[in-house]
Amino acid sequence: MQLVDLSKPSEKKKLAIAAALGLGAILVLWWALFGFGSSTRPPTRATATTTPQPRNTTGAPRQQAPVPEVQSLADFAPVEYVPSSYSAPEARRNIFAYYEPPPAPVKPPSTPTPTVEPPPPILLASVSPANVYARTADFKLEAAGDKFTPAMRIFVDGRELPTTYKSPQQLSTTINASFIAAPGTRSVVVRTPDNSLYSNAVQIQVAAPPVPNYNYVGIISPQNRVTDTALVQDKNNKNILTVYRGDILSGRFRVTSISEKELVLTDTNLKIKHTIAMSEDKGAAGPLSRPTPRVDAEDDEP
Repeated sequence: MQLVDLSKPSEKKKLAIAAALGLGAILVLWWALFGFGSSTRPPTRATATTTPQPRNTTGAPRQQAPVPEVQSLADFAPVEYVPSSYSAPEARRNIFAYYEPPPAPVKPPSTPTPTVEPPPPILLASVSPANVYARTADFKLEAAGDKFTPAMRIFVDGRELPTTYKSPQQLSTTINASFIAAPGTRSVVVRTPDNSLYSNAVQIQVAAPPVPNYNYVGIISPQNRVTDTALVQDKNNKNILTVYRGDILSGRFRVTSISEKELVLTDTNLKIKHTIAMSEDKGAAGPLSRPTPRVDAEDDEP
């Protein structure tokens, strides 16, 4: 199919105009890119200034700004930004764990080594008697041991007593009744007055004496006041006994005094007096019995 019909004048005219326009366009493009002539002027770059340029108001033809020369097409290539991936380094330790110092060692309490005291230079082996009853009379104490000297004394509870030296193995003294007035323990030591020589301690046990197990409940006094009769009650069986002065109760307690206020009994073995006050409770009536009769051969004195 024929695109252009050259036989028509109108078609020829259109073709001529198109050729002229194409040639003009080629010339303009050549001038813009390469220019005409041997000398080429370097492209000038427009720089921004803070001072505004005055407009051309005179009507003079405006000069066309030169088109900058393209140095390389790579300058107009799109920029591809690839952000670098940031990776934190591996932690060398657990940041949530912190150092705790170990607790200070607790020093165990040190037990001081007990100092062993040297043995006493003097030996006190025993004392005789080692057991006595309280409230008894004075008695003689014998101390047996070794290395005794005449300068040594017997001390009872820290009190020096007159001492008799018999031999290097025996000393003796008299214990006053005031030392054993009450039950308890007494400490006996043999030493010199200046304590340069001393012995170990030996104990004397002072026991409470036996007491009569009776209540004094009444008295019967005749009109002539010759002999008073005491009424006592045995605490074990609640029996009422009639006793006279000189009678013995429980085989060891002698009736030594009868009065309206108290009854005095004396221990025939230990020579200790026991006073029983008159009881306000006369007790229930019971069979009256006679205790062991008085023995004339016995000593009436306590």
